[in-house]
Amino acid sequence: MSQDERQTPRHRTLKGGKIVINDGRSTFDCTIRNLSDTGAKLIVTSTLGIPQRFELAMADGRKFQCEMAWHTEGEIGVRFLG
Repeated sequence: MSQDERQTPRHRTLKGGKIVINDGRSTFDCTIRNLSDTGAKLIVTSTLGIPQRFELAMADGRKFQCEMAWHTEGEIGVRFLG
């Protein structure tokens, strides 16, 4: 997706976060590389085992319900739900 197709601008960031699944019983560490009101780009060690929908818990306490929009081996683009 090109920058022109996004509904809101993304801001570069370098924040820690966790991908939370199974009602909090499983987590994957991630780095949030950019962030907007509608989505984010996450850096992960591997996308293996990460489902299509999950919760993103940021180190500052914010939480977002997410849906994977795209992914590569080490990156995930998500859109925020609701």
